[in-house]
Amino acid sequence: MRKIITVIILLAAAGGGYFAFASRPTPVDVAVVSRGDIAHIVYASGVVEAAVSADVTSIVAQRITGHCNCEGDTVAAGDVVVELDDSETRARLRELEAQIGLLNQQVERATNLLERGVGSREAFDRAVSELAGAEAGLAAQREVLSRYRITAPIAGQILRLDADVGEVAQAGNVLFTVGQPRPLEITAEINEEDIPLIEVGQRALLRSDAFPDAVLEATLDSITPKGDSVLKTYRVRLALPDDTPLFIGMSVDVNLVIENREDRLLAPTTAFTDQQTVYVIDNGVVRETPVDIGLRGITMMEVMAGLDESAQLVSPIPEGLTDGARVRAAAP
Repeated sequence: MRKIITVIILLAAAGGGYFAFASRPTPVDVAVVSRGDIAHIVYASGVVEAAVSADVTSIVAQRITGHCNCEGDTVAAGDVVVELDDSETRARLRELEAQIGLLNQQVERATNLLERGVGSREAFDRAVSELAGAEAGLAAQREVLSRYRITAPIAGQILRLDADVGEVAQAGNVLFTVGQPRPLEITAEINEEDIPLIEVGQRALLRSDAFPDAVLEATLDSITPKGDSVLKTYRVRLALPDDTPLFIGMSVDVNLVIENREDRLLAPTTAFTDQQTVYVIDNGVVRETPVDIGLRGITMMEVMAGLDESAQLVSPIPEGLTDGARVRAAAP
């Protein structure tokens, strides 16, 4: 009997210990509902580009024999920037020039014979036709030759030069970029569901890893009328001020300000469930509470109804938290 009583006491102690362990308050992070300003933001990622620029490619695949070594310098429209190996084309050009010389002699001889009445009209016409064909071929070859001297299509600064002597310039590969260093713009992609909210002239706040502490701004300048049906995005361009510290080619996070509201009741986004409810802490116990939401910011949400100022919320919500659970503030 004493053994049975001892076992019962041990089981009761173990059960009590387990109950005490299971009913311990869950440590949670606490956020307080407060008042402040909130903005409706549409997010996009973009790249800084020159508003006026041109990427120049080769239309023939040929070895690079020289370039202007002028990256960062200013050039005029028509200045030669990259030269390709044109030796074969020039050899063909010399052949055609020599052939035309012979054909000119044939035409002169056929003309003399025709004028003396000992030559045929048919021979004269054939000589003239062969000369015309060779001259057309020469003109075409000179046009081909011009493709081996790649020039700047617009006046501006050589923003980037990617031509190395000895390498083969592949058709379609960008050899250099020429443009104006100012003004700059941002090209970004906006999801199609956000496009109805976007208007030209809207203000945008920018974030750049290169300037993490700077407050940078831009203005929405244009929206491309036709979207990308695969990516389901629309391209937009944002104008940058002339004094922007950003450089061409930098990536930026774009936050388009759709609407701004001041002195509103706010709660952190991490305090909300997918059902737009929050866990309010009341005397160490959480109560799941539905909330009417207004504007959704990046880190905060506007509370329209359901919460009072200074209410304490669980934020973020730990996995497995349920209505009525006991909680305590986690140690900082």
